[in-house]
Formats: sequence, structure tokens, C-alpha cells
Amino acid sequence: MLTIKSLAIAGLLGRTMLENFEISLPVLAMTGGIILFLVALRTVLHQSSSLPDQTTEPGQPSDLRLALTPLAFPTILAVIVFATLAGGRQAEGRTVAAIVLLILAMDWAAMIFAESILRWIGTSLQVLAVVLGVTQAALGLQIILHSLSTVSW
Repeated sequence: MLTIKSLAIAGLLGRTMLENFEISLPVLAMTGGIILFLVALRTVLHQSSSLPDQTTEPGQPSDLRLALTPLAFPTILAVIVFATLAGGRQAEGRTVAAIVLLILAMDWAAMIFAESILRWIGTSLQVLAVVLGVTQAALGLQIILHSLSTVSW
């Protein structure tokens, strides 16, 4: 599970490595776009090709790996990007930290109330997941195209 400490380490380590290797922000953005696109594509393809798991007994916990991978990569990538953009400026760093804490709190609340949310929304959530997955893939491609236009060869 992602913790605040691991996200902070990812942000600081990522920013330091980007500065040491002199990786430009457009290249970082392009990398982020590729990862975002691939994670979204994998999620959309998985949703469209799999049927609900009939082997899980009611009351048994679901496999948390299905939730961790799609959430972890974009979150860690976003922290690295925003920590790099904030640089050494404390005000921007505090803003990034506050946003990350807010997102983690919202994720935690969604996990706590997941059963109630699923009962209330039902199959609409599956449709929304596909729409958001396709939108995420499109956003990844948009970031890639924008980065290609800003990279100086």
C-alpha cells in the first residue's frame, strides 16, 4: 500500500535523479504520458476481456493487487512530476504535499465505504470505469503529443 513516507521518498528521489541526469520536463512528461497510456490501456483491456470472478465467495476479500497497480504508478509519477516542478520552493512543495494528502484521504475514504458505494452505484460504476479508462488513455496520448512538440532535438 502506498504510504505518505513512500510517496515523499519517491518525490524527493525522483526529483534528485531527474536533476542529476538532466532530464528535461518535456521528456519527463512524455514518459509520464506513456506510462499513463499503458496503464489505462491495460485497465480498459482487462475490463473488457474479463468476466466477474465466480470463484470468490461472498465476504471474501478481493485481490488488492488489482487495485494497487492502477493506482500506484500514476500516483507515484504525479508526485515526482509535481515535486520536480516545485523545485526547492517551499510554498509549492507544501501545496504538492497538501494535494497528495487530500488524494490519499479520498482514496482511504473510498476504500472504507467501498461496499456501500458499490451497492449504491452498482453497474454504473463499471461503465464509468471504462469511460474514465479510455479518457485516461487519451490523456496519456495528449501528454505524449504535447511533449513531442516541446522537446528540442
